[in-house]
Amino acid sequence: MLDRVTGMQIFVRVVALGSLSAAARSLGISQTMATKHVGAIEERLGVKLLHRTTRRLTLTEAGRRYLESAERILAEVEEAEATASAERVDVRGVLRVNAPLSFGFREVAPLMAEFTRLHPAVTVDLGLNDRFVDLIEEGWDVAIRIGRLRDSTMIARRIAPCRLALCGSPAYLSERGTPTKVAELAEHNCLGYTLSRALGPDEWAFGAEGKVKVGIKGNLRVNNGDALMAAAVAGQGLIYEPTFVVGEEIRSGRLIALTLDHPTIELPGIFAVYLSNRHPPAKVRAFVDFLAHRFGPNPPWDRGLNLQN
Repeated sequence: MLDRVTGMQIFVRVVALGSLSAAARSLGISQTMATKHVGAIEERLGVKLLHRTTRRLTLTEAGRRYLESAERILAEVEEAEATASAERVDVRGVLRVNAPLSFGFREVAPLMAEFTRLHPAVTVDLGLNDRFVDLIEEGWDVAIRIGRLRDSTMIARRIAPCRLALCGSPAYLSERGTPTKVAELAEHNCLGYTLSRALGPDEWAFGAEGKVKVGIKGNLRVNNGDALMAAAVAGQGLIYEPTFVVGEEIRSGRLIALTLDHPTIELPGIFAVYLSNRHPPAKVRAFVDFLAHRFGPNPPWDRGLNLQN
């Protein structure tokens, strides 16, 4: 029988990197062995965890539930090993964390007071920007990354889901009408996010696997989600954004989440990425565990939202 914990580790890495081959390379095993482990889990459970196509892998509903449980179990195993390890040290030192601008400002920075109260011997150096950073060359301990991860030898732990919402202000919808079908977006002023393909300035993706594509156009393109949100609240057009950006505006009524004939997509997740040491520094373990506990499968920014996906 194949080892269950190893199978969980491989499955979680497959989801994070988006393919069996990428997961196998990052773990230093063959693709055949990775496939066997995932297949063994599916056979043991009697359900499909992944939809496989020639281009990508996507989670089934059973796969989503298994992923959440596997991530929790692996985190507990890691913590148990760290606690028992003779190499365990106090949580102290300078912790250098890099995060995307909007997510870091909205969700990470407000938690730093609590984290440093819990670990007073830690000083956090928090860097916020939307470019891809090299942890080794630039000296970051942890990076927060959103969406599909690049093939990497880094450890990636999923700390939260990343759901999307299509939104417009009441004023815009009153003036231009409320679309009910994806195809109708071509007739609207759609404000594009220049750093994403799925949410970009020329095309948006919908449907359970992102297969429904619609060409869009608009009179504003921005490389920051908060700037797009501000323009949408002002009535300029529709935006397609993560709920951590637009959730509060939806709850307040300043933006209205739209329901179309195809659901919005869900990105693979929000991840904490760090170097693949067998025993990562205590400050890194403590920080990643802290974020995973504060966010989790039902993060604060999603609570109270009733979205299509």
